[in-house]
Amino acid sequence: MVKVHCERDGEWSAVAVEPYGDLSLSPAAAVLNYGQGIFEGMKAFRTVDGEVVCFRPDQNAARFAEGAGRMSMPPVPADKFVEAVKKCISANRDFIPPEGKGSLYLRPLLIGSGPILGLGPAPSYTFLVYCSPVASYFKGGQLTPIDLVVEESYHRAAPGGTGSTKCIGNYSPVLKVQLAAKAQGFSDVIYLDAVNNKYIEEVSSCNFFVVNGNVIATPALGGSILPGITRKSIIALAKQKGFVVEEREVSVEEVIGADECFCTGTAVVVVPVGSVTFRGEKTVFQEGGIGVVGQALYDELTGLQSGKVQDKLGWLENVPEGFHE
Repeated sequence: MVKVHCERDGEWSAVAVEPYGDLSLSPAAAVLNYGQGIFEGMKAFRTVDGEVVCFRPDQNAARFAEGAGRMSMPPVPADKFVEAVKKCISANRDFIPPEGKGSLYLRPLLIGSGPILGLGPAPSYTFLVYCSPVASYFKGGQLTPIDLVVEESYHRAAPGGTGSTKCIGNYSPVLKVQLAAKAQGFSDVIYLDAVNNKYIEEVSSCNFFVVNGNVIATPALGGSILPGITRKSIIALAKQKGFVVEEREVSVEEVIGADECFCTGTAVVVVPVGSVTFRGEKTVFQEGGIGVVGQALYDELTGLQSGKVQDKLGWLENVPEGFHE
């Protein structure tokens, strides 16, 4: 893993690669007492020609810096963030699955590691990057349609909160609802907005899209939805393919009447929605199969990441062997 240290308002230390292992923290660490922490999710891939690449690390660096500001932490400079990510990839090169068999998932993490008893920013911070080889996120494999249920009692985020920040406190609260949904046979839940309880926001760990003809709609970013890197990439690719992409309010009724739906995220990539259940009524899309639009966008994105499709947008960054040394 990679570890970098910073004193409050100070300089970041050099990017150092060290063996993966436990951390030593004071019981008064800000991250333990006040949840002062953020993280990212990103992937590295082996391409068809044997290269190792990282997907859009500059975008993760920018979101990481914005999240640090929201949580009153010093932002990690973009060049240091990308250097740390690439060194972690390089040091774990042997664990990257073969092309088409998976990817190397990376977890950059920034925490208030210094001790503070009163509520306030930590006196020091630790920036980590660790990783693990991964296959498909959902049970059943990639592109296996997922079954979702609309959640009306609990909300993931509210306007003015931290819904658009990938902070550590956003994720444990969704488990109560998610586990209950899985116990009923669903893959996950769709959250509604906290103001009207009417408009789609996102799934527990991914953004949501609906397709009607040549129009693709996704909930607009308004401070309560995570600005996904995959979401942003799929919007750009869809526009290139001639689709009209609308970022706006999307009602449950529009979802139920859609031609197809799909979700996007670093972990899930592009996953088709097989059905949506709302107030006990189940709507099945394309007979529970894969929609044409979702399939095309999945093929385009994964083709680009694997090197099968030319990277005309400059989204891939090569990680040379021995970069961590």
